[in-house]
Amino acid sequence: MIEALMAGSKALVVGFAALTIKNIIMIMVGSLLLYLGIKKDYEPLLLVPIGFGAILVNIPLSGLMDQHGLLRQFYEVGVLTEVFPCLIFIGIGAMTDFGPLLQNPRILLLGAAGQFGIFLTLLLALALGFSKLDAVAIGIIGACDGPTSIYVTSQYAPHLLGAVSVAAYSYMSLVPLIQPPIMRILTTEKERKVVMEYPTKSVSKELKIVFPIIVTLITCIIAPMGTPLMGMIMLGNLMRESGVVGRLTKASENEITNVVTLFLGLSIGATMEGGAFLKTQTILILALGFLAIALDTVTGVLFGKLMCFLTKGKVNPLIGAAGISAYPMAARVVQNEGRKYDPNNWLLMHAIGANTGGQIGSVMAAAIMLSVLKGLGMG
Repeated sequence: MIEALMAGSKALVVGFAALTIKNIIMIMVGSLLLYLGIKKDYEPLLLVPIGFGAILVNIPLSGLMDQHGLLRQFYEVGVLTEVFPCLIFIGIGAMTDFGPLLQNPRILLLGAAGQFGIFLTLLLALALGFSKLDAVAIGIIGACDGPTSIYVTSQYAPHLLGAVSVAAYSYMSLVPLIQPPIMRILTTEKERKVVMEYPTKSVSKELKIVFPIIVTLITCIIAPMGTPLMGMIMLGNLMRESGVVGRLTKASENEITNVVTLFLGLSIGATMEGGAFLKTQTILILALGFLAIALDTVTGVLFGKLMCFLTKGKVNPLIGAAGISAYPMAARVVQNEGRKYDPNNWLLMHAIGANTGGQIGSVMAAAIMLSVLKGLGMG
């Protein structure tokens, strides 16, 4: 009995002795993510498993990320193979209604404008000395789309996966805080009060079915490296709109997405071990990621202002902020911001159209960069 107690005491001492200041800091970071997810309700489905995964991986001698460790298995099977992000994209497609976009196709331009922050940040990262592959991974944070960021980074800069993933999901959850100040600075009160008319023509079921097929063919022929991402999101949408595979659609929206989100969050948290995560480079990546989201919002709103001018005041520039891929959060931000200046102004469906356009735009931006890298022999 005494020997067992002594052995236990020795193990306790060894465990605490192996605990470094970096481990302690990352355990605090993981706890902060848990707080944001649980108390503040910021993307809890992601921040809770990410935060707890960060705590687990920073427990000394746990072996969770060793060759045969539990979290290592999740990471290698789901992240490095790109299976997790692609499965989540099927669920996203199954939950997305492209109807508002099809009613007003010109709003797709806002989805394209909302991706310029990706390329501007990529250029800035290159100017700061990051390699081409690292710069692409950093720039894609501007997609404001976690699965896309993980997909690109796991292929070309896996050593940055922790920082890029945390930045992508954290900033996505903070869109309601990041976007409104930028929207107010760039627009006038008159512009924010613009009331947009809703199209009276409904979208046919046939068009909704054909749309994902056409988008897949066109975008994947232009940028074939994005086929896994675009193909999966459009497969999910085709299942939704066809109406003949309700069980698959429901499973994609719920059970599959929920299970994969859990394992993906743990896998991301597992990359946040103190020794690997706490570097000057990580802080710089987080700063550039924030800049990417801000620039996306700026370019989207500015393009919205241009559309407002060209249509002689028929487009509210605020909807340009929804041209990112944070669906449907960015659309709700636009709706809330517009109603602050006119309680009777309902911008939600227009913003949803821009938001779904942003989903297509973000995947297309990633696909173009991947195809360029492939063409340069870096893939």
